[in-house]
Amino acid sequence: MMRSAAVLLALVLGVVSVVAATPDCDVLDGDDRALAERILAGEYLYNCCDDTIAACLEQRPTCALAARLADNVCRRVVAGQDEAGIRRALSRRARSMVGGGTPAEIDLTSAPVVGADGAPVTIVVYACARCPYCSRLVPELYRAITDGPLAGDARLAFRVFPIRGHEGSTEAGLGFEAAAKLGAFWPFMLTAYRHFDEYSPERQVEWAAAVGLDRTAFEALVADPATRDALVVSKKEGLVNRVEETPTLFINGRRWVGDLSADELLDAVEEEAARVRGEQWLAD
Repeated sequence: MMRSAAVLLALVLGVVSVVAATPDCDVLDGDDRALAERILAGEYLYNCCDDTIAACLEQRPTCALAARLADNVCRRVVAGQDEAGIRRALSRRARSMVGGGTPAEIDLTSAPVVGADGAPVTIVVYACARCPYCSRLVPELYRAITDGPLAGDARLAFRVFPIRGHEGSTEAGLGFEAAAKLGAFWPFMLTAYRHFDEYSPERQVEWAAAVGLDRTAFEALVADPATRDALVVSKKEGLVNRVEETPTLFINGRRWVGDLSADELLDAVEEEAARVRGEQWLAD
């Protein structure tokens, strides 16, 4: 993923121009501009260049990650985040993207997966069917992958992880597993999350029918011990991978500990896709 011509111009003109030459940075002035410049001059890259973001922007060839993180910093300044918070966010992103140790062991044999075969990035989300934040984030990721900026770059796999503190999590999780067994997981998940506040065991049968599933077959699978066994397997796998809350995401096997905003995740996935494809350098 290459940055805009505005960013390339910024690379030629230097660090101060970088801060002023992207859509998010163009509005910066005064203390905000000084804050962005200070962070760019003090934070180091975690890939393809061993210097600060500002210094890496001036090198030729230029590490694309430097331009990407400069944009990220400016967006955060525009949003009103303070310096300590921005630096912490960059640190969490670095830990997520670099990883460490053995990648998580995740069995996608029976997991619902959406996205292009052969996509360079696989995102795995452990999510509870009754998690309010999951109900907003997962559909955003789905849309980005099926008909948005991540189309062709990523695929998304869903692992059900019921949270005991979420009322109805087991029953709703069984509904998710039943829909997956019947081949309609994604439309059912989208419907269930869209009507999140209306959930009841009876309503999820209506949602199954609304996405074209046979009511009797759906109800039979929800009650089938084998479906409960599948839910237990999914939960145990998450526990082995140290999942404690939802949503928890893994990007190409590395646990994501950065911000859980859709914008940040999409940017990180674009970064990972570029890395896998060897697109780490901006053209001179």
